[in-house]
Amino acid sequence: MGKTTSKIFDLQGKPIPKARVPLPPVFKTPLRPDVIRRGVITLQSHRRQPQGRDPLAGKRRSVESLGAGHGIARVPRLKEGQGAAFAVGIVKGRQAFPPVTQKKIYRKIPKKEIHLATRSALAATGQKDLVAKRGHIVDMIKDFPLIVTDEIQALKKTSQVKDAFLKLGIWPDIIRVKESLKERAGKGKTRGRRLKHAVGPLIVIAEKSDIQHAARNLLGVDITTVNSLNVELLAPGTHPGRLTIWSQSAFEKLNQLYA
Repeated sequence: MGKTTSKIFDLQGKPIPKARVPLPPVFKTPLRPDVIRRGVITLQSHRRQPQGRDPLAGKRRSVESLGAGHGIARVPRLKEGQGAAFAVGIVKGRQAFPPVTQKKIYRKIPKKEIHLATRSALAATGQKDLVAKRGHIVDMIKDFPLIVTDEIQALKKTSQVKDAFLKLGIWPDIIRVKESLKERAGKGKTRGRRLKHAVGPLIVIAEKSDIQHAARNLLGVDITTVNSLNVELLAPGTHPGRLTIWSQSAFEKLNQLYA
């Protein structure tokens, strides 16, 4: 028989005596990597912006071809000179098949399917083997899902969050993220995304609070309210099993959100 209750930890990393919280039924959702992948890709498509070319780009030239018998290629040439223009595959020519704004980049997914994807990704955060398989360091974490008292929501300084992470056994995963920081290979370096790094833990709170400002300076850490949870936050890059820290009130709220 599976686990039915979970421990609650204080900010010192110690379980509170006789304090246990029932595991919401959503944590019994079967793992569906295929549905999770479809849900994440759908959400990612909603952030893309359509791009296209001017239909007349490369065509606003007065050109004509001299035809055969002149010992030169029969490409269209400028009337005022010998330079070629308008044709495809030549200097100053047009593109053959330029992108068009009519391309369908906004994907759709049935409501029931995106709900299943979110539930399945949420359930995966409570399985230690899946979290470890995703690459997180979980050797020092004592229980899954990891539930912490609501005191964590009131932390105001990054140093306080660091101390709490050290006591809870989460800090080694933050170090893993720091060590993964590297410069991107390719043209993205000149387009505002010079650096890339691994994904760290997710903190889920009941409502907006001070920890959102205190923890945002830790590389790889995301903070969200339980009402704003989505499949991409729970399974970044379509890979389920993100290391997740729940505040007690946020965890208890799962019962009414995912009844």
